[in-house]
Amino acid sequence: MSELPSTPDTLGVEPLFEPAHHEIAAGVARFCAGELFDLPPAEGDEAARRQARQILATLGEAGWLGYAVPEEGRLDLRACCLVREALAAASPLADAVFALQCLGSQPLLLAGPSEAARPWLEAARAGRAMAAFAMTEEAAGSDVSAMETRAVRDGDGWRLDGSKRYISNAGLADFYVVFAVTDRRPERPLLSCFLVPADSPGLAFAGPQVMSEPHPLGEIELSACRLPAEALVGEEGEGFALGMKTLDRLRASVAAAACGMARRALDEALAHARSRIQFGRPLARFQLVQQKLAVMATELDAARLLTYRAALAADVGSDDLTRVSAMAKWYATETAQRVIDQSIQIHGGSGVMAASPVDRLYRAVRALRIYEGATEIQQLVVARELLRRDGAEG
Repeated sequence: MSELPSTPDTLGVEPLFEPAHHEIAAGVARFCAGELFDLPPAEGDEAARRQARQILATLGEAGWLGYAVPEEGRLDLRACCLVREALAAASPLADAVFALQCLGSQPLLLAGPSEAARPWLEAARAGRAMAAFAMTEEAAGSDVSAMETRAVRDGDGWRLDGSKRYISNAGLADFYVVFAVTDRRPERPLLSCFLVPADSPGLAFAGPQVMSEPHPLGEIELSACRLPAEALVGEEGEGFALGMKTLDRLRASVAAAACGMARRALDEALAHARSRIQFGRPLARFQLVQQKLAVMATELDAARLLTYRAALAADVGSDDLTRVSAMAKWYATETAQRVIDQSIQIHGGSGVMAASPVDRLYRAVRALRIYEGATEIQQLVVARELLRRDGAEG
């Protein structure tokens, strides 16, 4: 395409927004047009790491990280989703940078910013410090209770031992929010959360884990990593609750990113269908192509409605947040995969070229169906919440 895809708007979902959100949508669209849409895609892990740093500074200077790390402490999730939708349409890497600032800061904000956390939050908001969220391990993915990283008291502070993998920004982050077991109880271990600066003695970058679409990912090792008492985020044993509250709130933003990628794929498909001539006429005049476009657009609209309903639920403090967030994350990410796949089908041979925007989207969107809770886990969450609600009502 030669011009920016359609911007994230509030058309069709107006009742879910306040006047300020319309201004945010327009502003982030202008920013993406000027700063990100023509950014050359990173080729390889090292290039992605360099570009992620550059994007972080750009987002910070423009003020957009204020929607990921809010100064007042309370996240406006509808604004956050609008920003992620726009960033993901222009640059999935830029979306990842924004998302990790949000993910790494939320536990600190939910616990109530401590004096130890405050300077890191300010630096993250300004784009001077990169955040990482370190929960996943070799044996602990969907099953967080299988976590093996331990934190034990060490004098007035703590000592952490263990390893984390599939950590976005590993080796690049300036600080990590690390989850560790502080009490190995038979029924379920108690987890605690720690703020760990990247230069902490005993913390080491174990190496990158290279994805098909360049994205800074890797492993970290914690070996007798000693931390002061104030590194504990919130209360001891509160880590699981902080982690789940963070994921519950931010799943809608993953859905928004998926919508952004799907929207870009639909726009690419529309442009190609109008310009590509086959059998003497544009592809857009063939009914089978029109059917694909219609299904893509309808599924995308449905995904956006679920996404911004969940964002509104978070903003108003709904008791139903867990269910609607799981629905949004599940449906939007699966929809995005289908929409992007159909966009490639409409593009034909050009769509599977490595440099094609839709091929890059195909590689980028796949991880969204797994991270922050795989689709199957979201389906279990929805069913659990339905059964719990019906049981309470009965």
